[in-house]
Amino acid sequence: MRLPVVDDPLRYGGLYVYDFGEWCAVGYTADEIAVLLESPEYRGGKAYKIHRAQPDGRFELRGISCARLASESGMFFYRASAAAARGDWRSLIAAAERKLPPCRAFVHLADRGAEAALQRFVTALIYPAEHDEEIGRWLLDIAYAGGDVVEGGISHVTNYNSDTKTILERKQLWSRAAIPSRSPEQVLAAVRQAVQR
Repeated sequence: MRLPVVDDPLRYGGLYVYDFGEWCAVGYTADEIAVLLESPEYRGGKAYKIHRAQPDGRFELRGISCARLASESGMFFYRASAAAARGDWRSLIAAAERKLPPCRAFVHLADRGAEAALQRFVTALIYPAEHDEEIGRWLLDIAYAGGDVVEGGISHVTNYNSDTKTILERKQLWSRAAIPSRSPEQVLAAVRQAVQR
């Protein structure tokens, strides 16, 4: 795969490269990559996230699977006490209002029932799986320290969704994208452009 030369390569960190086979393009957002992977004409391509960009134009790439782009991941902060769990919930919501998360997400405060014992109450933070690293950095940046026990990952979202629980509180968190995604029509019309941004 031969990448095009770009001006100001550092601004491409966190964006994506799509290898169409005969050519590749640099500068897609995650939502735009999803458009390409869902397109009958281009779904056979390969997507890479620009993990690190160097000033000299070199990129460190990480391959991205179609399944991962379509999956949700999460962090689950468990408490035995309702009061402690409610404190975790409030702390996370307040922190998200001060510093927006890196992607859209939602937060639940849930009661898993008496049989869950020491993990009865959970503050669940669920978001697109592609943003695991960014969410991890954000949680460190806001110094969030919820839960006596903490679990995370795609499989935990599946388990959480199938668990019997009562959702006590819910909140949608929105981010302000640094680079807004284009419409599907705009993405598909520009596939032959080597540099998307």
